[in-house]
Amino acid sequence: MTSSPRVDAAPAPAGAASVRPMAARAVGLRKTFGRTVAVDGIDLDVPAGSVLGMLGPNGSGKTTLIRMLLGLTRPTAGAAELLGHPIPEESARALPQVGALVEGPGFHPFLSGRENLRRAAATEPLLGTGEIREAVDAALHRVGLGDAADRRFRGYSLGMKQRLGLAAALLLPRSLVVLDEPTNGLDPAGTRDVRQIIAELHAGGATVIVSSHLLAEVEATCTHVAVLQAGSLVAAGELNALLATGTGGLEITTPDVELALRTLRGAGATAYRAERSPAEEQAVVVGDDGPAAPEVIALLVRAGVAVHEARRSRTNLDDLFARLTEEPS
Repeated sequence: MTSSPRVDAAPAPAGAASVRPMAARAVGLRKTFGRTVAVDGIDLDVPAGSVLGMLGPNGSGKTTLIRMLLGLTRPTAGAAELLGHPIPEESARALPQVGALVEGPGFHPFLSGRENLRRAAATEPLLGTGEIREAVDAALHRVGLGDAADRRFRGYSLGMKQRLGLAAALLLPRSLVVLDEPTNGLDPAGTRDVRQIIAELHAGGATVIVSSHLLAEVEATCTHVAVLQAGSLVAAGELNALLATGTGGLEITTPDVELALRTLRGAGATAYRAERSPAEEQAVVVGDDGPAAPEVIALLVRAGVAVHEARRSRTNLDDLFARLTEEPS
């Protein structure tokens, strides 16, 4: 793998008046299956109120890590914490506040979606018997299954099964919602619905952990990311901070590309033409090894270059993910 600095949120100073609580925490979590190391000593903090996108190639350990955080799998070593409670020791205190969809939904095939969801609701310790009907109807409507609620589960498509699993996670307000590949089997409309639900949960103050292979969705919905590769955590932190590590300098939009390049290179700056489609206005990129941004702009203006826009060039999540998970050559 190429050498890439790990980016973590800076620790709060000792004695700080306000320390952001953690909704979930992994400390040295390790899980082995025989000689296979599925998760290898991961340390990860999930700030309360964040939307964490958990990324990694197939077999990177995402689902195993999620299962250990939820107390579904005991770690070989290390410790997990959920909503301030050690897991699995105090799972009964934490899990009623957690909604989860992990490794696909499991329901009775010969019962309807509504009947399956009522059974799930009956096991919720924070949901009173008299509240079940209303909670089930609201959850079905929220995930777009109102019209199919009374069809048997065995006749559901993969996307409908995913929607029902999501409904089970949303039966009542949660402090933490964990979604393992929630858009699996969904069409574009379903994917947009999941994005909207995540946004609503975030706006309501809930913490969301979502594992996904759809990087564009993660970039659109998540505030934080954790990137796993071969059971190890290779990067974690705020999404914007991680993307900033892949910056390529200052991007300046101008119709005077040739003059801009001559001016910048004459001043000793590294500058090159930005890759743009013919329909887009042309631009140049100035490396960080030259003058500071205000000096660059002033230099160009004095040289008669028309500067239409200047912004910090930033990598996208696809590029960052490819760089972080690249296999060593």
